[in-house]
Amino acid sequence: MSTLAKLKAREVFDSRGRPTVEVEATTADGAWGRAIVPSGASTGRHEALELRDGDCPKRHNGRGVLLAVKNVMEEIAPKVVGIEIEDQGALDAKLIAIDGTPNKARLGANAILGVSLAVAHAAADACGEELFMYLNRLWRQRLRPDEPGEPVLPLPMVNMISGGLHAGANLDFQDFLFLPIGSRSYTEALETTVCVYHALGEVIKRKGYEGSLVGDEGGYGPRLLSNSSAVDLILETALECGLALGKDMAIALDVAASHWYDPSTGTYRLSATGDELLDTAGMIALLEHWVKQYPILSIEDGLAEDDWDGWRSLTERLGDFVQLIGDDLFATQVERVRRGVERKAGNAVLIKLNQVGTLSETFDALLFARRNGYRTIVSARSGETEDTTIADLAVATAAGQIKIGSVARSERLAKYNRLLRIEDALGPEARFAGRAALGV
Repeated sequence: MSTLAKLKAREVFDSRGRPTVEVEATTADGAWGRAIVPSGASTGRHEALELRDGDCPKRHNGRGVLLAVKNVMEEIAPKVVGIEIEDQGALDAKLIAIDGTPNKARLGANAILGVSLAVAHAAADACGEELFMYLNRLWRQRLRPDEPGEPVLPLPMVNMISGGLHAGANLDFQDFLFLPIGSRSYTEALETTVCVYHALGEVIKRKGYEGSLVGDEGGYGPRLLSNSSAVDLILETALECGLALGKDMAIALDVAASHWYDPSTGTYRLSATGDELLDTAGMIALLEHWVKQYPILSIEDGLAEDDWDGWRSLTERLGDFVQLIGDDLFATQVERVRRGVERKAGNAVLIKLNQVGTLSETFDALLFARRNGYRTIVSARSGETEDTTIADLAVATAAGQIKIGSVARSERLAKYNRLLRIEDALGPEARFAGRAALGV
């Protein structure tokens, strides 16, 4: 078995032009891997800490990551060089121990995750395997004999219209997404989605809105009169494309409620469309009304990240027929998912590598969620890069769903295209999760 011989880190840039960490790992026999760490705008309080320099406003407004790069080169590398390259669990445990904090605040989750993923890439290269096949081997090692472990292509959850922190707060809700639930393969799902995306741009322009403006994740960012107008536009476009609502396509929402929740008053302020104030019961009633009115099958962060009682009520009302995803609520942390299971809060977990900081901990969250009946959605961040690791991760773990962003901007398409290549590599027997992944 090969050993890790060298780590190199540098400061590169993400899709918002902000610095991020890139790490390269080289083995003793010359195998090599690289990973780039993404960054979120809509970050929850319970995420692992992304280390920024904060030293000089003149240098990237203090957003530089040279401290994290230094931590890779001077603190991490001397302590992990020589480790067996395929022992991902041992590597990640060592990274956590070196940092020594509960949220990776000392070295930075961006430094730690960069190393964790770069080593996985190098190990796959050392084994002569595609990354998704190597990750699938690691995943299968965690499964019981009765648990299926075959790779499965995910159902894409695709951003069509953006609001919130992803598009200048033009709307309160953060993302309005398209689900190609009638598709029989990943290729068909992507073709359908691309068709609708381009048609939506024409519909938006025809109605006099800014049809060419896009947000951080590639979704259109028109200044609409209400949150519901975004759903209406997507449904109108789907019908023009000949799709049957609720059969060929459905809607998913990322409400991102934590970012317009006031804990001091316990109210949610819908400021973009009328400055309306709602308590938890009012928010639940609003979402329930939308579910009855529209073909909505998935709602992410419908309530704030610490509104546990509200989440339980929301799940009691809608959980039997809508996927209720916790992003800020769970933050890819096993202990928070455990709390959700105990409180019957939500029924799905958004999986983001940099919320927790290592590949092994991400596997832990995926497996714990799955074994407790929660659906899993591997997700990108709003500040993304050309790194495509999450595509391989989603397939390798049969996560069922993936949330990358829209079908525009190359940092998004890199991942969609990677999934096409994986589908091709798997051949005619490639399995596609489809609508069944939603569980509703």
